[in-house]
Amino acid sequence: MVKVAAFDPEDLLVVSAHLEGARLKASDMVFLPKEQRFVMALDRPVAGVTEQRRITGLHFERVTRAMTSKLPSDSPETLLTLIGIGFEPVDVPSGHVVLLFEGGGAVKLSVECLEAAMADLEPADSGS
Repeated sequence: MVKVAAFDPEDLLVVSAHLEGARLKASDMVFLPKEQRFVMALDRPVAGVTEQRRITGLHFERVTRAMTSKLPSDSPETLLTLIGIGFEPVDVPSGHVVLLFEGGGAVKLSVECLEAAMADLEPADSGS
């Protein structure tokens, strides 16, 4: 079971590497503006273990805005595949976290500073 916190772009690269190829539905992501939090649940592949996946939670704190681009808004159950997460500094320490999906979709989060954490919640399947 993996737990990783990210407070700078280098840490975020580690989170991104763990979540590359993770699957989720648009309905598995939510922006909580009052809490300034963006939360998502993903089904991620386990590195080095063929066919094994884990349910993983990922959240970003101090989020002031969440925007989507080219995501299927009319079909929240459509399966998405995450291909990477990056950080674009604007006025350090603030900036944008960008979650990129296969097919060109993206979520852009405006953040006061980079503060994120991911944690495996349970095995999704064992591949058997």
